[in-house]
Amino acid sequence: MASRSERRRCPWCLGSEAYIEYHDREWGVPVHDERTLFELLILEGAQAGLSWSTILAKRPSYRRAFAGFDPRRVAAFDARRIRALLADPGIVRNRLKVAGAVRNARAFLEVQKEFGSFDAYVWRFVGGRPLQRRPRRMADVPARTRESDALSADLRRRGFTFVGSTICYAFMQAVGMVNDHLRDCWRAPRAPGSRRRGSSATLRAK
Repeated sequence: MASRSERRRCPWCLGSEAYIEYHDREWGVPVHDERTLFELLILEGAQAGLSWSTILAKRPSYRRAFAGFDPRRVAAFDARRIRALLADPGIVRNRLKVAGAVRNARAFLEVQKEFGSFDAYVWRFVGGRPLQRRPRRMADVPARTRESDALSADLRRRGFTFVGSTICYAFMQAVGMVNDHLRDCWRAPRAPGSRRRGSSATLRAK
């Protein structure tokens, strides 16, 4: 098995060690933990108009500011807490995004109440199993799909915000609902019938 430095990776992650770490350990790995699903939903919304590297750098501050991404605690944030967040230089201080995160926490709890978990709800949009795409080039990776269109429309109907189809597709990639690692990337899903020599068990998300 190739050493870490010799591994071939999707080109988007090569700008920093933090990006590489995220690519290698999290991106495309199926997530079923409720807090992690909520975290990535909020962070993808925060990214709108910005780079993912910006959000990754702020991730520890987001975890602190948003109560470890406990949706019940975030749903209870009041106007005073929102004002404090807007003064926090560790996060993206956009009033609509901060208020939207609180609104989304409340909608998230409603989904949990209806479906038993957000996990049970969201994975229905891919039939409960990751979509394994294996694109050849970055140009082959879509910005949105019919699945992300459907998820976006349903989230909006349920009161979520910052959940356009492009954001939803990025979320689906982040939580492993779809695996868009390029086929020559070491994290790409194996082709049907193939075997990856020396491969280990599927990596778990943090």
